[in-house]
Amino acid sequence: MSNSRENWGSKIGLILAMAGNAVGLGNFWRFPYQAASNGGGAFMIPYFAALLLIGIPVMLVEWNLGRYGGKYGHGTLGPMVYLQAREGTKPKTALIIGSLAGMIAFGVTLLVNSYYNQIIGWTLGYSFLSLTGGYMDTAQSTGAVFVNYIQTPSLAITFWVLALAGLGFAVMRGIQKGIEAWAKIMMPVLYVFGIILAIRSLTIGSPVNPDWSSMKGLNYIWNPDFAALSWKSALAAAGQIFFTLSIGMGIICNYASYLKADDDVVVSSLATISLNEFAEVILGGTVVIPIAYAFLGPEGVGAGVGLSFIALPNVFRTMAGGQIFGSLWFLLLFFAGFTSAIAMYNYLVALLEEDLGVARSKAAWIVFIGYIIVGLPVALEPILTKTAELVYLTEVDNWVGSYLLIVLGLIEIIAVAWLMGDRALEEMNRGGLWQIPSWFFNLFHKVLTPAAIAILLFFSTRDYITAGYFKAIPSFVEKTPQLIPWVNGARIVLVTVLAVGFIQSYKSISSKYKEEIETNKVSVRM
Repeated sequence: MSNSRENWGSKIGLILAMAGNAVGLGNFWRFPYQAASNGGGAFMIPYFAALLLIGIPVMLVEWNLGRYGGKYGHGTLGPMVYLQAREGTKPKTALIIGSLAGMIAFGVTLLVNSYYNQIIGWTLGYSFLSLTGGYMDTAQSTGAVFVNYIQTPSLAITFWVLALAGLGFAVMRGIQKGIEAWAKIMMPVLYVFGIILAIRSLTIGSPVNPDWSSMKGLNYIWNPDFAALSWKSALAAAGQIFFTLSIGMGIICNYASYLKADDDVVVSSLATISLNEFAEVILGGTVVIPIAYAFLGPEGVGAGVGLSFIALPNVFRTMAGGQIFGSLWFLLLFFAGFTSAIAMYNYLVALLEEDLGVARSKAAWIVFIGYIIVGLPVALEPILTKTAELVYLTEVDNWVGSYLLIVLGLIEIIAVAWLMGDRALEEMNRGGLWQIPSWFFNLFHKVLTPAAIAILLFFSTRDYITAGYFKAIPSFVEKTPQLIPWVNGARIVLVTVLAVGFIQSYKSISSKYKEEIETNKVSVRM
């Protein structure tokens, strides 16, 4: 099998692109409200435990899957998982495992971006509103401003399409001239904006109430209250690790597929995690929570998903230089979201290139149209229903943005650690400046990590059952029957996309490894 795929142009470009993939809205938008609503410092204990038990081992697995698959010319997860699973089981069984992995990765990259792109559009639109003073008028609450924004097509749809077009243009230009070039610009700027905002947040003092200060906000996140520890906070922390590191999506594997055969995956994995954690814990935790605590108090810190788009604009209204700092904040969110969404976009482009032989520029346009189609329900729901419930987005996110990431992480760790086994460790260490010791691989990859993911999946399933997510009519729309069709629509789209993803992955693997699957014996090696 020949492989003439494009490679990364430089080591720094690769690391920044990978960091951009991991550093996203999860760091600056999702992490602060997850931490604040799950006990602050109490959240950080299971968070770091999950980083060690799940985040680092799975990140190494995904880099390994990607580089190994790239050697065979693959940039999508189905064939990558098949190649490693066949080392410990028969090709026909590996075909099913690979198809399931490819199915979930296809569903995640298509459907997560269907609403993730919308949120990126919101950040771009709010950058515009910050610069123009669009939410500075105190005659209207910031909650009303947000509702008006998502219900106004000229705002919500325009900025969504602009953001999506920017993604398409970047991916169209390829790995080096597109993704890598954007990462080299956006990532340094993102860190500069984050540092500026962090410094400003820590120098605010107590502008509203002597008992509310930015330093007390910082204390809230770093001083653990052990009494607040719970299974709920542990599950939230583990789920945040999946979301923030972009693991269980297939997009780390896609980026790693553009590595050269002996490029170091161990150092690259740890560098990606370090840059992500600096952005999330140091910058994300230092910017949002101290500012919110200083202006809004402990209740304002726990404002949930509205923290960024409703609570913080209240802060920018009253703080000195609020329009400037508001603009920096929303541009930071935009850059973070853009560098993550571009990875999901590229995954689907790679799929079209590999399976259908579509040229990259044409594939980028096809994916653009696909994202418009799957994203329209997200954009139209608040406009047509005249509510801000966003139940279509909620239902899709419940499954592809949270639950299926864990399932895919378990499939990956089984394929690599249990089926490929010690050969996976050899492959992982190939060309590495640092070597993963066999004791770490045997203890974490073979035992602790799959056990931790299985426990997380078990308790997540239990919580989903308790919350009514498996019911024909989920609990969160029982009292709003007019919104039930939107939930059912989300489920139909989800099942359809997953079915298409399984068929696509099955056919892709079957056609490329036809002979060995028919004979049920491995015959294709590089």
